[in-house]
Amino acid sequence: MLTPPRGDWRRRPGIVLAAGIALIAAIGGLDLATGVELSFSVFYLAPVGVVAWVAGRGAGVALSLLGAAVWMLADRAGGHSYTAAWIPFWNAGVRLAFFVIVTDLLARLRDALDRQQQFATTDYLTGAANLRAILAAADAELQRLRRYGRPLTIAYTDLDNFKEVNDRDGHAAGDALLRLVARTIRANVRAVDTLARLGGDEFAVLLPETDADAARAVFDKVHRLLTIEAREWGYPVTFSTGVVTCFRAPSSVDELMRLPDKLMYRVKQSAKNAVRYETFGAERPDARDERYPESVPDRARRPPAPDA
Repeated sequence: MLTPPRGDWRRRPGIVLAAGIALIAAIGGLDLATGVELSFSVFYLAPVGVVAWVAGRGAGVALSLLGAAVWMLADRAGGHSYTAAWIPFWNAGVRLAFFVIVTDLLARLRDALDRQQQFATTDYLTGAANLRAILAAADAELQRLRRYGRPLTIAYTDLDNFKEVNDRDGHAAGDALLRLVARTIRANVRAVDTLARLGGDEFAVLLPETDADAARAVFDKVHRLLTIEAREWGYPVTFSTGVVTCFRAPSSVDELMRLPDKLMYRVKQSAKNAVRYETFGAERPDARDERYPESVPDRARRPPAPDA
């Protein structure tokens, strides 16, 4: 589920609910002070609607009850007389029903907008992010890299022989395999990392503040586990992965995405079923040392056998 932006008040429903209660009380006091000649009906609806939108249906209904009760108490305390004792309770019930209807409509609208936003940034099949979402995340991380200078790693993984699964077992089997891959990768990266399906059988992972050593540890493990899972489930696939750690920000998001893509295709054009690591913008770009080699195609790693 996508989280709202940092400044979104929907991240603070308790504060909004408390403010709604205070506003209902203030409107009730104003309603009492002005007597029965002036109506403040619409003003009660404003905090109810805001709370329903921000804090959800339950909080909206609770504030609706409070608003209807305060309205009735202010009306009676203001000296409004009725021909029958049950009339103020009837009016309060009608007002409550109106508030609840508005609350439900706003909550449904908010849920629909949330789903639409989620579908716009989520791959429907695997639940991973889609291309649009990872491009937005990559842009934010590039800005962070330029500002703070902390390394950023991005990886591309492609399934070798994926077409054979679809041809042999059908597209349902292929879809199940893609979901398995997404679950395996997601279970072995951090919550702050972005896993995306770019389309077809290609995945990308964006790892903020991750240096070359940490990236190697992560993707050696991921590659090994993917291989084990594929063999255990009988899928005739392997995995080609390119991993690039950036110590300097590429000129654009497009350039950032091209780096692991090219490296991954070099893996596929050679032995396949391997992980290759490179760095971009290291302090010593001409030095091919053990910690941060600028280009290490000759050190492509194959995962150990599942029973190793």
